[in-house]
Amino acid sequence: MNSGEAQRRADDLRERLDRRLRELDAEADISAAPPAVRGALLIVPKGLLATTTGRGAEAATEAVDTGPIAARAREIVMAKERELGFEPTDREFERVGYDIESRRPDGGLRFLEVKGRNADAKTITVTRNEILTALNKPDDYILALVRFGEDDRYELTYLRRPFGAQPDDAAASVEYAIPKLLERAGPPS
Repeated sequence: MNSGEAQRRADDLRERLDRRLRELDAEADISAAPPAVRGALLIVPKGLLATTTGRGAEAATEAVDTGPIAARAREIVMAKERELGFEPTDREFERVGYDIESRRPDGGLRFLEVKGRNADAKTITVTRNEILTALNKPDDYILALVRFGEDDRYELTYLRRPFGAQPDDAAASVEYAIPKLLERAGPPS
């Protein structure tokens, strides 16, 4: 490399170094602006909300169809299906409109939506997809309701043709009264 080329390269490097040092000095002078609140969140315990709205303590004790109670309910239904001579498969996490697919001895399928609730719960929530699946497969769809009492006791009932009409297009889910469903339910078969 000749001396002219070396000098030009040294000047370029010096200029780049000076520019980077100016950028670092400018970054050091940055000061944070005061925070701006864009939203807020208030967390209210379910029991307090139930008491203040007049729904009472029973609203606070209703179980949702998630977690351990739902998993236990699916285990119970799958065991009952095996006892009845069917081959159940858990489809809970596939979001297909039912929780258990149960193969009959003749090779046909039955589809079970499982709802696990505490014995004192008043309602269940069913998604639009679950209702539409039940209406599309009326002879093969079963709503299995497992109601848990104390000391790990439970009551299992099956309800065939559980839903009478298609939900409104705007409905993501529908809430059903458990006592009304139990009027039409029967033992597993």
